[in-house]
Amino acid sequence: MNMMSEAAVEKALEQKMSDVSHKMIGKDVSVYYGEKRALFDVNLNVRENTVTALIGPSGCGKSTFLRCLNRMNDTIENCRVTGKITLDDDDIYDKEIDVVELRARVGMVFQKPNPFPKSIYENVSYGPRIHGLARSKADMDQVVESSLQKAGLWSEVKDRLHESGTGLSGGQQQRLCIARAVAVSPEVILMDEPCSALDPIATAKVEELIHELRANYTIVIVTHSMQQAARVSQRTAMFHLGQLVEENDTDKMFTNPDDQRTQDYIMGRFG
Repeated sequence: MNMMSEAAVEKALEQKMSDVSHKMIGKDVSVYYGEKRALFDVNLNVRENTVTALIGPSGCGKSTFLRCLNRMNDTIENCRVTGKITLDDDDIYDKEIDVVELRARVGMVFQKPNPFPKSIYENVSYGPRIHGLARSKADMDQVVESSLQKAGLWSEVKDRLHESGTGLSGGQQQRLCIARAVAVSPEVILMDEPCSALDPIATAKVEELIHELRANYTIVIVTHSMQQAARVSQRTAMFHLGQLVEENDTDKMFTNPDDQRTQDYIMGRFG
């Protein structure tokens, strides 16, 4: 009986592994800035409705890889990306891909809060308006409220929607930028050190928000904070000198990594 039950457990685990859905897949991704190579043949699968943390010392390539996922590297002169990245099996570097549409599907939140010098309402409504996602003022009002709710900001700003977004505190500005990202109904949200400019209280609010957003979005976050990666992510990928060292469940990465470089970085021996 015990043998059967163990076999059943094994089968369930195998089924669970086969059920894992990959939202984005990077295969042999390399990045060159002119003659300089910044990323070397990175293979990384991003799981759906999962927070994946990219860690590693400064200059290791984690932000470079993040920017590949919504083609932000296209904006950098002399930058060339090779390999293949897919979003739901669509090659995002295909010549037929509309980059504006791609960046609606794969939103981005930057290191420093960067609200537009417009009202809170206009910050959130800007994306839906240019993408034609709201047919009427009532529809747009609903999109704005819903996005601010998702960003955990509605209760704090609902009576000041027509005041400037730049008048908010740093933490509120970053949550406004998250509201702006979710307003166009993305499938993936990229976050490049979203808490590095925030105080501990604002950081805790953003981390709590990341946890809540995972139910509806796939999230990839670059962070210098080992503690933050451990708190918010389910998967962690370690980069070093432009190479992907290893990627695994976050719990395993922080307790029993496969690579000595990961162990040394987590223990603070370099970085």
